[in-house]
Amino acid sequence: MKITIFGSGYVGLVTGACFANVGNQVVCVDIDQSKVDALNAGHVPIYEPGLESYLSSSLADGNLKFTTDAALAVQHGEMIFIGVGTPANQDGSADLQYVLKVASSIGEHMECYKVVVNKSTVPVGSADLVTEQIQAALDQRQVNCEFSVVSNPEFLKEGAALADFTRPDRIIVGTDSSRVEELMHELYAPYNRQRDKLIFMDVRSAELTKYAANSMLATKISFINAIANIAELVGADIEQVRIGMGSDPRIGYSFIYPGCGFGGSCFPKDLRAMEATAINAGYQPKLLSAVTAVNDQQKHRLFEKLSDYFNGDLQGKTVALWGLAFKPGTDDMREAPSRLLMEALWQQGASVRAYDPHAMDATQAIYGVRDDLLLCGTKEAALCGADVLVVCTEWKPFWSPDFSQIKEALNYPVIFDGRNLYDPKRVQEHGLQYFAIGRQNRSDQSTAEQADRVLNNMSLSPDRFEDQSVRSEQGIV
Repeated sequence: MKITIFGSGYVGLVTGACFANVGNQVVCVDIDQSKVDALNAGHVPIYEPGLESYLSSSLADGNLKFTTDAALAVQHGEMIFIGVGTPANQDGSADLQYVLKVASSIGEHMECYKVVVNKSTVPVGSADLVTEQIQAALDQRQVNCEFSVVSNPEFLKEGAALADFTRPDRIIVGTDSSRVEELMHELYAPYNRQRDKLIFMDVRSAELTKYAANSMLATKISFINAIANIAELVGADIEQVRIGMGSDPRIGYSFIYPGCGFGGSCFPKDLRAMEATAINAGYQPKLLSAVTAVNDQQKHRLFEKLSDYFNGDLQGKTVALWGLAFKPGTDDMREAPSRLLMEALWQQGASVRAYDPHAMDATQAIYGVRDDLLLCGTKEAALCGADVLVVCTEWKPFWSPDFSQIKEALNYPVIFDGRNLYDPKRVQEHGLQYFAIGRQNRSDQSTAEQADRVLNNMSLSPDRFEDQSVRSEQGIV
């Protein structure tokens, strides 16, 4: 099939490379000529495992090319995918200006029937706006062309995007056209052989499905983080709680790993867009607002633990930081917890020695050269001269470190683990203090004392019981 993809970012590149890899003729469009030249030369501007290999083989086979020529691209594609960015507006809603510019370009150049596929994450009703934009451009040209606008949201995890595309859990398609259904079956056939993973629904339901799925996953993360914070206060171990919870098949283990908050380009942005959609529709999404609020708070937990450890005096301290990207398998620094941590440390006069397997260039591009940030070539180099170690991203090379080496390198024998990678008992056996998320540092007597205080406060007097019943009758509790 002849496919055109507008946008050569994360979604566009993965989609284009995967479709081209099975023999389709794919043209990707971007407005940046230097980026197009680099892509045609096989240089991938982002880190995604396996993507460079896919792209190189498809370029060599002649099935994939990149261009800035929108007219050529529209003429080429019988199916035209829109995969451009939808950044957040100030109110949290999705900015559709780039999507609508593409729609105008399609209307300005199309001469025959096209299927226009919204692959970008867009709010409910976007397909109608794209339809209006294309039709307006056709009317201005006085051209009568049929076209269909389809919602086909992506469900790609950074770090596992190729696997998600080639072995999908589901393929959501929003359309009311039987003609489009046949074309989508043909297009996705190479990735839809074992069982039919295509799920057809109306366009607005497909648009909402993407936001609903991401909001649900983000909710699970914020929920387990809230429980982890409670666990710290009452003397419980969140890892044991997590196992107990996850053993219930109605809950499962996915996305209930506590940590220092979620980031990236999807969950935070999609939550805000979902909130804005709900508010514009007349509904107050208190649950979604709480998920965002819990996550914003969670991103400060590592700094709070560091500050508490040093009694609020971080001036002149040096922090070794393992992990910068918002998650392993990517170099994406967008809304990464590491950024808030570093910026808070710098504000208090501390410096950072950081290492990440793939996000060093992205970090350098954001912060430039500064005296209080040293990007180190190895995780061991980051420890040299540091006071403490903080783990912010759960890259595999961090999972089994030499704890004796860590203790010897640090001025203070302590690890702050934002991803709960280590067994507290094992770490402490090496003479290190260990502070994680929702886990107990058994060498810290203040933790047990704090738990005792919380439990003692739960003993209610008769007066308090009476007050609770009155408040309940009044509808306050």
